[in-house]
Amino acid sequence: MSSEATAATHEEHDHDEDGYDGPATLVTKDGETEVEVRLSGHFEPIDGRYHWYGRLAANDRVSEAAEKHRRAVVLRTPHGEAEGALSDQDPWGRFRITGLGRPPFEVLENLPDED
Repeated sequence: MSSEATAATHEEHDHDEDGYDGPATLVTKDGETEVEVRLSGHFEPIDGRYHWYGRLAANDRVSEAAEKHRRAVVLRTPHGEAEGALSDQDPWGRFRITGLGRPPFEVLENLPDED
């Protein structure tokens, strides 16, 4: 694939997913932990719901929370908060977080006008 085709393909998919990359707070029954996150999301037409997901940077307190509260977490960013679930840990110590419904980040509601 040529570099022009690769760039065009990348541009076509730039608006397929929303996301957030930055600081957040993981809230559990035991308290709050400051974390760095990388989140993405998309509307799933098959079930009619918004699915959001991502990874929390490696952090000992997140590891402890994951052991105790895999299904009972809230993730808060400067844009909002949402209930989520912690799941698998990758080889770099980052835990996956997933959620349904309104995500803890801004979502593009209208597509920008094409020039």
